[in-house]
Amino acid sequence: MQGRSTEATPRRLSKAQRRRQLLETALLVVREEGVDRLSLGHLAARAGVSKPVAYDHFATRSELLIELYRSIDMEQRNQLRTALASGERSLDETAEVLAAAYVRCFANTSGEWHAVGAALGGSTEKDAVYQELLDDSVQFFANILEPYSTLSPAELQRRCAGLIGAGEALAGMMVRGGSSEEEAAVTFTFLIRGALR
Repeated sequence: MQGRSTEATPRRLSKAQRRRQLLETALLVVREEGVDRLSLGHLAARAGVSKPVAYDHFATRSELLIELYRSIDMEQRNQLRTALASGERSLDETAEVLAAAYVRCFANTSGEWHAVGAALGGSTEKDAVYQELLDDSVQFFANILEPYSTLSPAELQRRCAGLIGAGEALAGMMVRGGSSEEEAAVTFTFLIRGALR
């Protein structure tokens, strides 16, 4: 037929796909240019969309940062689930896999988690989101470690809260160059084992 293009017309992204694309682009901006360069206008330019498209998904820069913070956390949790998905393990093996995967998640984000968190510092919204994500992480650890525990559920939760704090501190030290990934993982493994003994 004459007059018809043989090239496929690019298909429009769904709202969810567009949001995912914007969050992935935002993460690239933070990684390549730093969190201070992340604005909705700059995000739109980097993603190849108009500013109204970016504002349709994120009303403010704070909202974008919060959603990016959540997105990084969800990606880390998915990586942990994948690492722990196969086979039965002893407590020592589980602690080793959990610690290595947890530290690897932070290594993979090259400090973006900490940078985005710092950019949100002091905001009420960030505090609420951080607490929500912290509670989810504590529960995630408790679910993994519960089969190896003789502790009461409340004590296991408290110890997992301590482990999450220790894991974040070790990851922060690693990101700042104070330890290698392997050293952080070995130390975290020791702490996880100790918390259940």
